[in-house]
Amino acid sequence: QGQLVESGGGLVQAGASLRLSCAASGRTFSSNAMGWFRQTPGKEREFVAAIMWTHYSTYADSVKGRFTISRDNAKNTVYLQMNTLKPEDTAVYYCADRGQTSIGRRPSEYDNWGQGTQVTVSS
Repeated sequence: QGQLVESGGGLVQAGASLRLSCAASGRTFSSNAMGWFRQTPGKEREFVAAIMWTHYSTYADSVKGRFTISRDNAKNTVYLQMNTLKPEDTAVYYCADRGQTSIGRRPSEYDNWGQGTQVTVSS
């Protein structure tokens, strides 16, 4: 398995934007579906967005229209642009590699995870 390293989290005010990055190494991921999930204490890991190698993407209803997932296969990097952030977006955000081409929305469908990056949105 390769390694996924997230970056770009931080503390922002409501309405602000952040861009998360996920750098992949040690594994060819250019044809794999990649996803972003988030988790808050005491809750299950929640699907945020996913993208296929074709750049087809899908989003959770809670972030649709505000978040955009993208990928740069030449740089082995996946991004999550988060606009109009809300306090309820506060969570640890995880990048994940599905290990296959088809897209998935459940954490159990992904076999390689990053360590997470904290996003905190103040009101």
